[in-house]
Amino acid sequence: MRLSRDSIVERFHSYGGEAQLIGGEFERLVVHADGRPLEYDEPQGVRWLLEQLADRFGWEPQMENGQPIALLRAGASTTLEPGGQVELSGRPHETVLGVAEEAMASMGELRTLFDGTDVHLVALGLTPYARIADIRFVPKGRYALMGPYLAQRGDMAHHMMKGTSSFQANFDFRDEADCAKKVDMLTALAPLTTAMFANSPVAEGRDTGLASTRALSWTRCDPDRCGVPPVLRDGYTHEAWVDYLLDVPMMFLKSEGAWADPQGRTFRTWMDRGIDGTLPTWDDWSLHETSVFPEVRVKRTIEVRGADACPLPIALGGIALWTALLYDERALDEAGQLAREFASVGTHNERFMAAVERGLHADVGRPYADWARDLVAIGAAGLGRSRPSERALLEPIEAMTTHGDHPGVAVSRIFAECTSPARCLRRVLY
Repeated sequence: MRLSRDSIVERFHSYGGEAQLIGGEFERLVVHADGRPLEYDEPQGVRWLLEQLADRFGWEPQMENGQPIALLRAGASTTLEPGGQVELSGRPHETVLGVAEEAMASMGELRTLFDGTDVHLVALGLTPYARIADIRFVPKGRYALMGPYLAQRGDMAHHMMKGTSSFQANFDFRDEADCAKKVDMLTALAPLTTAMFANSPVAEGRDTGLASTRALSWTRCDPDRCGVPPVLRDGYTHEAWVDYLLDVPMMFLKSEGAWADPQGRTFRTWMDRGIDGTLPTWDDWSLHETSVFPEVRVKRTIEVRGADACPLPIALGGIALWTALLYDERALDEAGQLAREFASVGTHNERFMAAVERGLHADVGRPYADWARDLVAIGAAGLGRSRPSERALLEPIEAMTTHGDHPGVAVSRIFAECTSPARCLRRVLY
């Protein structure tokens, strides 16, 4: 069947149901003791890492031009970000405890491989010591096209691609109305999420003075596909979301198995007029959906994206918080009300940049730490009602917001105290 706007919108309306599954995504910076990122082709480098995970732990390698670029196992994947960051995209779980078990198992495998070496897995939102210009892209065809394209769109695009690290999570929705309610709440609270998990104050060997240099890089990457596009600020609908995706210029496409430059054309143009005599398939559409990077992204599920990588207990606490807010109806209503109050103060950009600069120390209307405590209290009550066995996962977030400090506060202190990258990196491990 030939793709059309109507058929894509219809597919979005087919998504949904009563499932309340949770999928965690954990990006990890992999660096040497001196701060150099692990390179793909070096001895015991990223390629070796993927090969060892396949040989020793049962992952199935995915190849491109004869080189491993990803791994699959039991519904989960291990993939590479452009600068060699290693990401676990977990399978859907019924509980956050299942997400936690999977994440810890993945970390255990990586630690086993690097035991006795100078390689560290670092829980920061941005690689702290390496010069971004010195980091080489991993050999994935799409990155060869994305790199030049995004560099023309923003002066920190390569910081985002090669240096940043995050944790994210995926959640179900029942229908369009439920999706809109959740997306609108998450979008309004995106600056607060950024503040709560701000953990990237160091870049290229200096303290930037920012709470989240990672988040700053996203604001200076590509305004067409990053941040909070109007379709999210104006109230989510499936039709508006599809129109947004159809009109974002494509960065890449696949033609006869090879990556090709679409030369700025949109998916709508490809769908309506064809490119070089070809029309897109559903696989092409699925690939295109992965090429936009807003703070909240909708595919078959809702993906929450706006957090720096953090130590695993904090990351899991964040996922537990989002689970409570999205899957407990009372918590969803209360979080929605809080989101509307938060969004009434200033502009979204003002609220977001305050989070970038000061994290939980920001003040827009009232201190961000106060907003965060209110949000966490809503989540704690929601977990207590609907998932009491997972209530304890929220404790690291409660402790953090009680003190009013985002994770990067400790990182700045550690960086100032340490006389070498090796000492600093040992104190910011996953």
